[in-house]
Amino acid sequence: MSNPIDLPETEDSGSVNRGQRLAKLISRSGIESRRGAERLIEAGRVKVNGAVVLSPATNVTQRDRIAVDGQILPEVEPSRLWLHYKPRGLVTTARDEKGRDTVFDRLPSGLPRLMPVGRLDLSSEGLLLLTNDGELKSWLEHPSTGWMRKYRVRAFGNPDTAWFEELKNGVRIDGQLMGPMTIDIDSRSKNNMWFTIGLRQGRNREIRRAMEAAGMMVNRLIRVSYGPFRLGQLKPGDVTEVRRKVLRDQIGHMIPVAMAQKVRADRNTHPKQKKQRQRRRS
Repeated sequence: MSNPIDLPETEDSGSVNRGQRLAKLISRSGIESRRGAERLIEAGRVKVNGAVVLSPATNVTQRDRIAVDGQILPEVEPSRLWLHYKPRGLVTTARDEKGRDTVFDRLPSGLPRLMPVGRLDLSSEGLLLLTNDGELKSWLEHPSTGWMRKYRVRAFGNPDTAWFEELKNGVRIDGQLMGPMTIDIDSRSKNNMWFTIGLRQGRNREIRRAMEAAGMMVNRLIRVSYGPFRLGQLKPGDVTEVRRKVLRDQIGHMIPVAMAQKVRADRNTHPKQKKQRQRRRS
């Protein structure tokens, strides 16, 4: 039988004895995002000490045994982040009900279970962040981060340039409010124009819908950055891990205190660091 899970102190309890919320622990283990963990619990798929628990707000401690679908919850791993160049033609999901190829079908072997930070639709390509930490995923996706996401966009048609000015302030399309966009025209040819478009909170197909409203049809869309992270020289299908120091430097000053403490603490839980400390002690 597996040993009890060693739970960290939480920012809201101030005491390991009170533990932390079950949904939060599941998301930190990398099984699911916070919302996904809540759905697992509400569906009766999670047991604590052998009993089904239906409330995501249930507190658990280091003495409790948690199982999801009969499997003991894995220990919380250090927070890690990868940059991936998502190719066109893949869906950003672990499973697709229509049987289409997913991003995860094409990732190299040997990676841990990963979750996407946000999505890119089937026809879009470019930078997709991947993480093993459901809590980090939830924070990176949250609108409160205010991160700019930039896209290189090629579109065909005769644009209404006055519409571009309106887009900078946010507009309604089909009754739905779209957030402000920054739009720069990079180049134009007889049939196409290239744009750099930035937004801080994207909705489903927001850029495509905005360009259609301006009289243009998008025929290529590449995300080139997500907050401080850049696509750089990655090619379609490439995946590279963000170094731990870079992760701390890039987001450590922005994220909530508890998450920042966790990211800093991960430095001391990585196997390499453990071995180095053991050598120093010996």
